[in-house]
Amino acid sequence: MDDPVAQTPSNDDRNLAMLAHLLGIVSGFIGALIIWLIKKDQSAFIDEQGKEALNFQITMLLAFVVAGILMVILIGALLMPLLLIANLVFCILAALAVSKGEHYRYPFAIRLLK
Repeated sequence: MDDPVAQTPSNDDRNLAMLAHLLGIVSGFIGALIIWLIKKDQSAFIDEQGKEALNFQITMLLAFVVAGILMVILIGALLMPLLLIANLVFCILAALAVSKGEHYRYPFAIRLLK
C-alpha cells in the first residue's frame, strides 16, 4: 500500500482538498462528502483530507445540535457564536495547510471515517 505522506499531491489534489475544507463553512458536511465520494479512489491525499474535513463537519453538526438543545437554558446562546468562529477558523487553517500540500488534522474531531 502506498504511503500518502510520502507522495507529493498534485495542484488539482491540493485545490480539491482545500475546497473540501472550505465548503464546510457554507455547506456543512455536504460539500466535503461530495468531494470525498467523487475523488477518494483517485487520490490518497483527497481521500485523507476529505475524511478529515467530513469528520470535523460531522463533529460540528453534533456540537450545533447540542448547542441548539442548550438554548433552552441559555448556554446554547453562548456556544453558537463560539462554534461558528471555531468552524470558520479551523476550516481556514486546514485550507491553508492543504493548499501547501501539508497533511492537516483538526485538533478535535470525532473520527467516524478512518
